[in-house]
Amino acid sequence: MAKDALDALHTYLVAVDGGEAGYNALAIAADLAKKHRAHLHLVHVIEVPRALALDADLSGAVREGERVLQRAERIAADHGMNVQGDLVQARQAGHAVVDEAVERGVDVIVLGVDYKRPLGQFQLGRLAQYVLEHAPVLVWLVRYPSAEVR
Repeated sequence: MAKDALDALHTYLVAVDGGEAGYNALAIAADLAKKHRAHLHLVHVIEVPRALALDADLSGAVREGERVLQRAERIAADHGMNVQGDLVQARQAGHAVVDEAVERGVDVIVLGVDYKRPLGQFQLGRLAQYVLEHAPVLVWLVRYPSAEVR
């Protein structure tokens, strides 16, 4: 992507799950959004098991989600961005992130990914795979090196 192409990105959506990879991706997105005068949105998705109603009382998960978003909002503020995150309950996180991106009209979705090696091969998680396959906008994956890689 050419340097000027970043100026065409006016709205970023960062999905945070409470892991360091997501917070690292957020820091990068916040820096870029600030530099290019773009808007930044945050989302945390609580996946609701099919055995429960979609609007089931998941107060423990909601409290944890609020904690995740509070930390994400502080990280964004540390990088000069004033944002408020959204907490969403859905059956599948990837679908919820894509829906949120469409509803907000974002230009890019930013996800942090961990280095996972089940069965000896690097694999993306379900969220990243779904978003890559279904998002109608740019998708950026941010993966920091792991001790396993070095």
